[in-house]
Amino acid sequence: MTATYEFPRPALTVDVVVFALDDEDLMVMLIERDLDPFSRRWALPGGFVRVDETLDEAARRELEEETGLRDIFLEQLYTFGEIDRDPRERVVTVSYYALVNLDGHEIRASADARNAAWFATSDLPDLAFDHERIVTTALERLRGKVRYQPIGFELLPSRFPLRRLQHLYEVVLDRELDKRNFRKKILSMDVLVELDEIEKDVAHRAARLYRFDEDKYERKTREGFNFEI
Repeated sequence: MTATYEFPRPALTVDVVVFALDDEDLMVMLIERDLDPFSRRWALPGGFVRVDETLDEAARRELEEETGLRDIFLEQLYTFGEIDRDPRERVVTVSYYALVNLDGHEIRASADARNAAWFATSDLPDLAFDHERIVTTALERLRGKVRYQPIGFELLPSRFPLRRLQHLYEVVLDRELDKRNFRKKILSMDVLVELDEIEKDVAHRAARLYRFDEDKYERKTREGFNFEI
């Protein structure tokens, strides 16, 4: 039997803020729209939710379809429902933020996008819809959460020097950190494993590599350990 509803229902979409780290900046993945509204404007990857999928499934599907990214950290952010946020119709969007290491991920645009590219969070183009507000909200969430949960490691390769880890926190938090104090703090947590490896093919002095021990972190968390930078 077909159900009938007394009230009209708004359309539902998902939008994803994908963060990555390069040598200088915290980056955001954007797509150049090929369709109206806002044709030729840059926007976040996203789209309409299908009736037979969950919100998380829709976010992961749209992310893979529009950028080629898959199997990356993804977390629900916030729901945006201003009445006039989409000129086509009443649309409510559930936003997500994702974290990805640039190495080993090839970016490709979908059929309904002209291009897909990375932009520094400090130098974003004029965005379609209310996507600038969504990016700002995601950045605030990331800055708050990265200090108390080790999600920042999602932005790094599996093996990294401590210099790179400090760079991550300085870029995300937008402030300089004292090298000595940072290293003392992070090593005292005992969640990093020092490897018998050093950097290769670098112009500067090669540094020792480390990796994040997620299993040890989970064990320590169950025992009452608090991660804090």
